[in-house]
Amino acid sequence: MSSSLKGKVALVTGAAQGIGRSIALKLAKEGANLSLVDLKVDKLGEVKKEVKSFGVNATIVVADISQRDEVYRAVEHTVTELNGFDIMINNAGIVQVKPISDVQPEDLNKIIDINIGGVLWGIQAAAAQFLKLGQKGKIINAASVAGHDGFAMFSVYSATKFAVRALTQSAAKEYADAGITVNAYCPGIVDTDMWREIDERFTEITGSSKGETFKKYADTIALGRAEAPEDVANLVAFLASEDSDYITGQSIITDGGMVYR
Repeated sequence: MSSSLKGKVALVTGAAQGIGRSIALKLAKEGANLSLVDLKVDKLGEVKKEVKSFGVNATIVVADISQRDEVYRAVEHTVTELNGFDIMINNAGIVQVKPISDVQPEDLNKIIDINIGGVLWGIQAAAAQFLKLGQKGKIINAASVAGHDGFAMFSVYSATKFAVRALTQSAAKEYADAGITVNAYCPGIVDTDMWREIDERFTEITGSSKGETFKKYADTIALGRAEAPEDVANLVAFLASEDSDYITGQSIITDGGMVYR
C-alpha cells in the first residue's frame, strides 16, 4: 500500500463505471477514501460497496458535472463527509462519433459543456477548496490520445480533449505557487462500454461489422492488446501520489504504443 495515499481523500467524477470505477478501486486499494460522483445512482451504490471492501471510507454524490454549482456542491460534500480533500480526478466525459459535416449546434454545446466545462469547473472547485484549506493538492484530468492527434469521425471530441490539455497546462502554471499540481492522463483504446458505443456508431456510419472498428484500432497498438481500465488507473494512482510531486502541466499518454510524443 502506498503510504502517500493512505488516509487521503479523493473525488472521482464519472465513477459509476469504466475507467472511473477502476480509478476509484485502485485508489481505495492504495488506502484513499473516496467521493464517488456520477449521475448513475444505482451503479454508484455498487462501486461504493466495492470501494469500502478495501477498508476505506466512501461517499456518493449524484451530480451533473456540466453544472458549475453541482461540481462545487460535490466538493463541499466531500470535505464534510470525509473530513478532508486532497485529490480531484476530473474523469467524467462523453464521446461523439460524427462526420464533421453532420455536427449540429446541440451536439457541440453538449460535449463542450461536459468535456470542457466539467473539467474547468472541477479545476476551479478543487483549487478553491485546496486554497481554503491552506494545503497542497492534486488535480488530474481525463484527456485522450485524441487530444494529441485528431481522428476522423472524432472531430469535436478530439477538440474537447485538446482543450483539456490546454486547461491542464494553464492551471498548472496558475496554481504552482500554491503547491497544487495539475496533470492529465491520455488513454487510447480502452475496453469499456464507451468503446462499444464507438464501435456501434461506426457500424451505423460506415457499415462496418460489429467489433471491426475496435479491432482495427486495437491492432495498431504496439504492445499487442487493447487497454484495460486498470492500465489507466495505475497511471492515475501514480499522479495522485507523492511520487509525482515534481510533475505538473503534463498530459501523459497511456495507450500501449499508438500515439508517440
